[in-house]
Amino acid sequence: MTRHFIVDVLGVPPSPSPISNAVVVGDTCHISGQLAVYEDGYRPGTARQEAARAFDLVFAIAAEAGFAKEDIVYVDLAFADLDDVPEVNALYGALFDPRPARTIYQAARLPFDAKIKVQAIAMRA
Repeated sequence: MTRHFIVDVLGVPPSPSPISNAVVVGDTCHISGQLAVYEDGYRPGTARQEAARAFDLVFAIAAEAGFAKEDIVYVDLAFADLDDVPEVNALYGALFDPRPARTIYQAARLPFDAKIKVQAIAMRA
C-alpha cells in the first residue's frame, strides 16, 4: 500500500526531531504528537491554552493531508498532570461532534515540560 509522508505544513513549525507530521496510508492518516509550539518555539500556558494550540496544529496537518476534523476517529492525549483533564475536557467537547475515541494518560515528562501532547488518527469512510 502506498504511503504519503507529510513533513512540511503551512502554519505548523518544523519539528526539531526527525519525524513526519503525519503519514497517510490508504484512507488513514496518522498524525504525530503536537505541543503548543509556534514559529518562535514552545509557549507555556494553561492546559486548555496548550491543548487549543495543539489541536489547531493537528487540524492543520489533517487538512494538509486531505482530511477534515470530522474524519478524526481517535485522539491520544498525554498529560503532564491528570488534574488538568477537566479543563481540557471542556475544550474537547466543544471541538468534536461526533466525538472520536480517546485515550488519556499521565506522562512522566513531556518535551519542553509541556502540559499536554495531542496525537490523532483520521480516517475516510
